[in-house]
Amino acid sequence: MSFFSNFQSDKCPGTISGNPLNGMCEKVCIQAQKIFDACIKQLQLQNLTLTLSNAVPANPTYPLTFISARSISSSGDITNLNVERLVDKPGCARVQATVGIPVEVLYTDANGVEGSATATISVAQDVLLFVPAPSIMPYRCTAQASAVGAEGTFNADGTFTISACVTIILKISIDVELLVPSYGYCAIPPAQDYSQEVCAGFFELPLYPQQRNCSKQ
Repeated sequence: MSFFSNFQSDKCPGTISGNPLNGMCEKVCIQAQKIFDACIKQLQLQNLTLTLSNAVPANPTYPLTFISARSISSSGDITNLNVERLVDKPGCARVQATVGIPVEVLYTDANGVEGSATATISVAQDVLLFVPAPSIMPYRCTAQASAVGAEGTFNADGTFTISACVTIILKISIDVELLVPSYGYCAIPPAQDYSQEVCAGFFELPLYPQQRNCSKQ
């Protein structure tokens, strides 16, 4: 079983029923990432050029036929970051950055051999976000990103030109120590082994076949 598989305990995550103060026993200091602001942008991009690297198998035979492209992690790489605080909007800032999204590209080569390579989709961002005032602990601008491409063409220079759907989440955060109310330590339920019950149908068979009535009609 697990937290959400019929584990009945008031010491596990889940919905609160009744008075939320029942069982609250202490104030706990935890180290966490506090998100001061975040925003999401979803884009459909055309004519993106992907430069391939780390081909597997190496040295595919050109031309290549595009199959698909998909991000290989949830993290985006931020470069060219520029934060400009706005005088007319206290606490807000113009955040400009380039978000690089690592993707895996699948293809077949001229001999019909399937292969893969890595590439990066770069997307410029120019958004407004709340940025906390200067402090000893510096803030960070991070990105989570996902991309998928279903259409692409091969170019003579060894690149692909694709269309892609992209989701980018920008966050302003600081690692902090937070004081939070607590219900105490969490109760961890025992694991429930996964089973396909492959023998269920076999074990349900009768031990011997049903005896037929051979009496004459």
